[in-house]
Amino acid sequence: MSWVARVAGAVAVATLVAGCGSAAEPRSASGTATGSPAVTGTLTVFAAASLTETFRTLAEKFEDSHPGVSVKLNFGASSALALQIDQGAPADVFASASVTNMTQVIEAKAAARSSVFARNVLQIAVPPANPAAVTGLSDLARPGVKVALCQRQVPCGAAAQQVFDHAGLTVTPVTLEQDVKSVLTKVETDEVDAGLVYLTDVRAAGAKVRGIRIPDALNASTEYPIATLTRAANPAAAAAFVAYVLSGAGQAVLSAAGFGTP
Repeated sequence: MSWVARVAGAVAVATLVAGCGSAAEPRSASGTATGSPAVTGTLTVFAAASLTETFRTLAEKFEDSHPGVSVKLNFGASSALALQIDQGAPADVFASASVTNMTQVIEAKAAARSSVFARNVLQIAVPPANPAAVTGLSDLARPGVKVALCQRQVPCGAAAQQVFDHAGLTVTPVTLEQDVKSVLTKVETDEVDAGLVYLTDVRAAGAKVRGIRIPDALNASTEYPIATLTRAANPAAAAAFVAYVLSGAGQAVLSAAGFGTP
């Protein structure tokens, strides 16, 4: 390798580390710490329900680049996962759909710090046939329109309330679900006329739902922080996985799914 190529490679690695906001050891473009020993064993990741499809892909790619690691994923509402972690549930990594829930974990000393790795916004999801002829937010307040929302303590529920506040609307849901995927299922199975979910969930559902955009001035966004947990049974693999999510390779997977950049 020429001297110029070696210098260019070093600059690329330094730029990646700076972009991830980390003062830790240098990492390669794949998120692997340079000079670190290979990581092995089981890695348990608690992740927000809205990350289901994306983190399954990230886990597969991480396992491919770290053959000695097996990633075990546990998805759910960020609020419920944070509570489980605070109560001692065994996990190595927490990826939340809300800074609030991550702060809860940090204040409980279950994590020391976190890094935001993605952003998301809400969309209205309706069945493909759109039986209630929903075209925008105001239709969700019409009598007879059946709406599904996340529970208030869940990030997607808190974001939905922000949207309604911005629009000056009062919406009475027919069901309050435990996480965003449960809301999406209600729409996919025609049990409701509409639901407020994340943009990425609409994309992941494909032809099973139709997405209706919410104007930027009325929409609510959420940040996704990730952290290695202080009681991690496999801290080396946890650190490597967090680095991978923050790396260029990990960000490419998230971007392809519709997540915004940190």
